[in-house]
Amino acid sequence: MKILVTGGNGFIGSNLIRVLTGFGHEVVSIDDLSNGSENNQVREAVYMHDDIEKVTYFDGSEVNVVFHLAALSRIQPSFKYPSEYFRVNVKGTEIVADWAAEYGVKMIYAGSSSIHNDPLNSPYATYKGLGENIVQMYSKCYGLDAHIARFYNVYGPLEIEDGEFASLIGKWYGNVKRKEKISIVGTGAQTRDFTHVDDIVDGLIKLMDYQKTDNNVWELGTGYPYKVSEVAEMFKQKFNCEIEYEDNQPGNYKDSYRINDKAVELLNWTPRESLEDYIKRL
Repeated sequence: MKILVTGGNGFIGSNLIRVLTGFGHEVVSIDDLSNGSENNQVREAVYMHDDIEKVTYFDGSEVNVVFHLAALSRIQPSFKYPSEYFRVNVKGTEIVADWAAEYGVKMIYAGSSSIHNDPLNSPYATYKGLGENIVQMYSKCYGLDAHIARFYNVYGPLEIEDGEFASLIGKWYGNVKRKEKISIVGTGAQTRDFTHVDDIVDGLIKLMDYQKTDNNVWELGTGYPYKVSEVAEMFKQKFNCEIEYEDNQPGNYKDSYRINDKAVELLNWTPRESLEDYIKRL
């Protein structure tokens, strides 16, 4: 197959491309390197370093599947840059969906579990929800063959370890490598579903071959809710680091974990990686 990956220099995209090229697929990535890194590139893939809006310049006549992973992630930065989040996460998704529908390319969209909470609680959650609506509209009105894969808290190799776009596990690992304290926002009683990137990639690849149905939304999470304070204790035991607490922040919802088993049952998808084992191996 010939496959286009948007955001292919990023955390999930680079892990996905490694597996796709290992299976012998022809892979092209488009990524503006705003969050991705050239160090994540795979020799067997072709890389275009450009804005997602330039996907329209790409001839899709021979492309079978597009994985639309390009997005601005993380909730907190979305309060600072709402217009840019809208441009990338909403307008960018509309451009990719329109391109995919025009060429008859199957589209797999990276959704977010954040919409299970108040979708108006942050620009990020709102715009990811709008992205899903755009994909569904193109599926219903223009026949786009599309699936939506909702991610929870993804962790694993190649994730960002510093800065405002770093996720919890990546940020804390960067902290302990620099001999810094790890910080919990709020009480730490909030729960999160931590899913290893290898399991996410496995789910995405299974969706390549799954036929379009009316119910095309898939929850890719482990279904196990860890308290953030529990995860901090795992880091403390492993690295003997100090834990500090910060005041709660807008958009820091209380609970998030998979409660829908459809992906497990219909895709024959089972998360295999354990967060506890991963932290022990760090």
